[in-house]
Amino acid sequence: MHIPATLVRGGTSKCWLFNQVDVPADRGDLERLLVAAYGATDPVELDGVGGATPTTSKAAVVGASPRPGIDVDYLFAQVGIGTGSVEWTSNCGNCATGVALYAVAKGLVPVTGDRTRVVMRNTNTGAVLEGIVDTEGGVVRHFGRQTVPGTRAGGVAVGLTFRDPAGELLPTGRAVQDLRVGEAEPLRVSMVAAGAPVVLVDAVGAGRSGAESEERMRADVPWLRTVRHAAAPLMGLLRPGEEPGDAVPKVGLVGPPVPYTTPLGEPVAAEDYDVSVRMLSMNAPHPAIGLTSAVAVAAAGLLEGSVVSRITGGPRDEWLRLGTPAGVVAVRCSDVRDGVPHRVTVQRAARLLADARIYVPQEGHPQAA
Repeated sequence: MHIPATLVRGGTSKCWLFNQVDVPADRGDLERLLVAAYGATDPVELDGVGGATPTTSKAAVVGASPRPGIDVDYLFAQVGIGTGSVEWTSNCGNCATGVALYAVAKGLVPVTGDRTRVVMRNTNTGAVLEGIVDTEGGVVRHFGRQTVPGTRAGGVAVGLTFRDPAGELLPTGRAVQDLRVGEAEPLRVSMVAAGAPVVLVDAVGAGRSGAESEERMRADVPWLRTVRHAAAPLMGLLRPGEEPGDAVPKVGLVGPPVPYTTPLGEPVAAEDYDVSVRMLSMNAPHPAIGLTSAVAVAAAGLLEGSVVSRITGGPRDEWLRLGTPAGVVAVRCSDVRDGVPHRVTVQRAARLLADARIYVPQEGHPQAA
C-alpha cells in the first residue's frame, strides 16, 4: 500500500506530515502503519523513511479542527528507533512550526496578506499554539532566509507562540527542591510543567557545567534517565504500577554561561546568553533544544529560587537567552501574571521539503514482520 505524505523541516527537526483523511483513525492501526513506514524496528531505520535520530524520526497527523477558534488539530508521534513502537504522550514545537507552514501551503488556512496566523491544537496534550507564517505579498513561499541555531539553511519565517503553556506550573508546589536518585547525594532540581513537563538539574551542584559536549551528554544518558524516572512519580506522570517512560518528563542540565563553540564551528561568548542548557531528546542528547523544553526553561526563569533564576540572578522579564549546543535560542515570555506566562514565543523557520507517496509493507509481508 502507499500513502501520501509531506516532509517538512520545522526548526531543527524533520517531520513527515499526514492528512488525517489518508491514515487510520484508530491509534493502534496508525502506530502499526508508522512503524512499518519508518522501518522503526531497525535501529538505523534503513528500510523506511525514518531518520534514525530522535529529531528526524517524527510524524504528525493534521486535519481541520472542529473547535471554534482553532484552525487545525495535529496528533504528534515520536516514532521509536529500533523499538517498533511510537510514543504519543508529548508535543513537539519544532514540528508545530512545520504544521503551520503546511496548513497555509495546503489551503487548510487561507492566506491573509503579509502574515498569516495559524491556530493549532496538539491533540496529544491539548496545547494550543499560534504560528505567524511569513506570506509577504499574499504568497505562500517554499524558501526563505530565516535561520535558526543548528543549521545554516534558511526557511520561511514562522513566529511560534505557546498560548497558556503552563497549567499547574509547579507540579510539586516548589520552585526548587532536592531530588534523591539512588544512593547518591540529592540533586537540586526544578520540576516545572510549561510547554511540557520538565525536570531541570542544577549542573554545577551535580558536578557538571551545563555546557557539556555531546560526547559527555551521551555518557550521562543512563544517569539522566534515572533522574527522569525518579521525578516522574513526583510530577504525577505515572499511575500506580506503571513503568516510567523516556518521553516525559523532559530532562536536562542548566548552568551558568561559558564560552563554547557550536558543531558548525561558530563561537558563542558567555555574554551572548543567560543560561546554559543541555537536554535529552528521548535517550539521546538534543542537538539544540526542543521548543517545549525551551518554554519550560523560560517559565522556570520567572520563578524566584528556581535553578534557572539562581543562575540569572533572579527572575527575568520577557526575554531569556538559552545557550544550547547549536547556539543561542531567545525565548520571550509575555502576559505574565503572578509569575506565570500566558504567552511564550520563539522565532523559528520551516520549509516544505517534499510531497511523496510512502510505500508501506503490509502486515504479513516479510519486511513488515
